[in-house]
Amino acid sequence: MPKIDLAKRRRVMQRSQKLGHCICEPRRPCPCDVFVNQGICLCAGEKLPTAPAQSVKLTQLVRNAGCASKIPAAELEALLSRLPAVEDPAVISGLPAGDDAGVYRLDDRVQLVQTVDVFTPCVDDPVTFGRICAANCLSDIYAMGATPRTALSILCFPTDTLDGEIMVGMLRGAMETFAQARVALIGGHSVKDEEIKLGFAITGTLTDGQAVSHETAAVGDVLVLTKPLGTGVLSFCRQIGRAGGDFAAMEASMAELNAPAAEAMREVGVSAATDVTGFGLLGHLVSMARHAGVTVQVYGDALPAFGGALEALRGGAVPGAVERNREYVADDITVEDGVEEAAVDLGFDAQTSGGLLIAVSAARHDKLLAALRRRGVSGWTVGRVTARSDGRIVVTRSGHKPSAPASAPAAPQRQEAIAPSAPAGEPCCAEAAAPAQAAFAGTAAHAAQAFGTLMRVTAAGGTVDERTKELIHFALAVGMRCGPCLASHFKKAAAMGIPREQLDEAAWCAVAMGGAPVKMFYQAALEEGALGGARGCCP
Repeated sequence: MPKIDLAKRRRVMQRSQKLGHCICEPRRPCPCDVFVNQGICLCAGEKLPTAPAQSVKLTQLVRNAGCASKIPAAELEALLSRLPAVEDPAVISGLPAGDDAGVYRLDDRVQLVQTVDVFTPCVDDPVTFGRICAANCLSDIYAMGATPRTALSILCFPTDTLDGEIMVGMLRGAMETFAQARVALIGGHSVKDEEIKLGFAITGTLTDGQAVSHETAAVGDVLVLTKPLGTGVLSFCRQIGRAGGDFAAMEASMAELNAPAAEAMREVGVSAATDVTGFGLLGHLVSMARHAGVTVQVYGDALPAFGGALEALRGGAVPGAVERNREYVADDITVEDGVEEAAVDLGFDAQTSGGLLIAVSAARHDKLLAALRRRGVSGWTVGRVTARSDGRIVVTRSGHKPSAPASAPAAPQRQEAIAPSAPAGEPCCAEAAAPAQAAFAGTAAHAAQAFGTLMRVTAAGGTVDERTKELIHFALAVGMRCGPCLASHFKKAAAMGIPREQLDEAAWCAVAMGGAPVKMFYQAALEEGALGGARGCCP
């Protein structure tokens, strides 16, 4: 403990006692409870003893973790609507648009794209939190198709009670991510606060181009999501001491930049995009639908989730942010029969540093998935834009056409059904079953539909969790020597965060049952790059 300056303490406390209020926190009397109980005068610059930085669990110090700490969307929108309009012809996109970032025209060629985001820790490690925070704040710029250039920090920190090394770690982690993104941290502002908060104001540029807006989705577009969901529920589970989630995969995903996905989006040319953060997939999607004036169909059973997220929601671990996001969507959502409630909760789950949600024309859909794959980015087809309306969401099972809402015109007929696709490679039999039924008639259609339903039901978590079932599917794909099935289930397992070592062990179970032909099939798959080019268990 540093040496106490008794003369300074006496001087400060005499002043406080004369005023009848503590001079550093006027709500307290002098002597305050800290001085009475611990003999420390904070106003004199004396510090409380702090726990070592490495022993502090940041998520236990906040009420709501990550982007779940945001003001509820419905409440925020109502308050912002009372503000006067900004009359400036250089503002291309501002508050009324509700877009991911504001766009300001500097001249005929260059536009500034600016955003700011601040939130509480969603992980316990300070460096990891800094990385995630920086990645999250950059995502708004990437979602607009712009290039981030500079960052300014906004930091709230309880310097009286926490080791300053925690603050250093947070900023160090953020600077590592900014260096990866080639963004310069050029300054910032700090506030002494009881709760940790970190954020960044990001400035990007757009030259000789137009920003990708979230309000230009068109009928016929397909919706692609680039990261799994469930960061909110898993962070909540960690706060309340519930294990079982794939926290490592979640943290790695949150720290991952959306820059490669944005590059793919720009290469292909898309209709609209947004990044999925605190208002959840369905909250951000309803804003997209309202501004574009469309109805969107979402495949509830195709929403990707981190391991353990759906199981937690099924078990009742539903964070408060889910309810707040439901209120924002309000009556603009219809959930059709057969959609699991946990899948709807997953759609409302508040995400921290989530993926990009991209609306792309059906003609460019496959090109977008291919562009994402080339950059090592997963892509899940999670829905489509079906009709003009005042902005609605219909949640169905994949392969099912939504019933047209009474207030909206019927969706135009399409020649082919759009169904969720695997992030890479050809879909395996389970994923191909639903779209295939459109080509059948009579009893064949019923058989195809029943088979697709069987595959989805058996893949869902029950007494055997989804991760274990995916390992079983992977082993069966090896044992049956089905190349497309193997590639598809490898990608699905990777998206769920299943480590390669577990996949190799599952493969050896298949080899043990099937013998040399199965071993040679798996070895050939490795050599042909079907599993990402990495060598596995076989010599």
